[in-house]
Amino acid sequence: MSDRDPGAEPIVVGADAPAWRHRHLLDVDVLAADEIDLVMRTADAMKGILARPIAKVPALRGRNVTIIFWEASTRTRVSFEVAAKNLSADVVNIAASTSSVTKGESLVDTIRTVQALGAQMLVMRHGTSGAPYLAAEHFDGHVLNGGDGWHAHPTQALLDLYTMRERLPGGSIAGRKVVILGDILHSRVARSNIWSLTAAGADLWLCGPSTLLRGLDRWGGRAAGFPGHGRFTVTSDVDAALRDADVVMALRIQKERMDSGLLPSLREYTARFGLTLDRLAAAKPDALVMHPGPMNEGVEIDPAVVALDRAVIEDQVTNGVAVRMALLYLLAGVHGAEGAHDAA
Repeated sequence: MSDRDPGAEPIVVGADAPAWRHRHLLDVDVLAADEIDLVMRTADAMKGILARPIAKVPALRGRNVTIIFWEASTRTRVSFEVAAKNLSADVVNIAASTSSVTKGESLVDTIRTVQALGAQMLVMRHGTSGAPYLAAEHFDGHVLNGGDGWHAHPTQALLDLYTMRERLPGGSIAGRKVVILGDILHSRVARSNIWSLTAAGADLWLCGPSTLLRGLDRWGGRAAGFPGHGRFTVTSDVDAALRDADVVMALRIQKERMDSGLLPSLREYTARFGLTLDRLAAAKPDALVMHPGPMNEGVEIDPAVVALDRAVIEDQVTNGVAVRMALLYLLAGVHGAEGAHDAA
């Protein structure tokens, strides 16, 4: 048996990989196609690390990664912590609900405090759209957005893309019909996925009640309008959306963000828009089923659909570790980045 530490094996991305040019990851909307590909290739390397007997490398040894969430989370918070520890970072995990935020401390003061305590990389989630951009203006290190209000969830979009590329035959989503079904209006996941999926050339469909699609056709049209980006369709016609789909991603109803009057009831939503086996039959027989979580089974998605072999919801969670390892690794290698808004 070799005495070599399996964790000492190098991270190999490829000699032709482009340089990473960004100081922060605040959203995916400024990532060029080659940069998205770099994230995907780096995540491949990280999955190789996760498959080793010792799933740990010293890439971030000596780095302080501080994770602070102003909103509840399981998947994103834990996977960022696991990712940072797999890269040998020193990790500090703060829940805003048990911090000085409850005493009235402002976002800026909190950022300055964690920086004074040695934070070099900051992973944050906040209920206010744009909060990570404000944090980036006052933080000397690297800010990673773990979700802000309705605005963006870049790491979720990238892990969704990674999962599709991994599971779809041929490894590409160019020209594939991808459907996001549910509460699009309040979904930061959908907004970030609009950018990443159209950039990858997908034929993207957003489907839900008309009250939960307001303004999305105009907003999303900006993403699909860039050269090389795929198609973009907004509809309330579930049958048309699901017909011949390659991927179907259900979203939960975000009652905590919703004004009254947008839906008659959850029961009616389930009856008209819930992802059931009967509705899924309109998609391709091998269509992937996805969900960013947390799921409300029996509301936006039927338990029988979740149980399908082609439901890759747990794969999304697992891939979240590899993708977040990749992003931490790429950001840690940035030197001399300029401008607090050098984002993405």
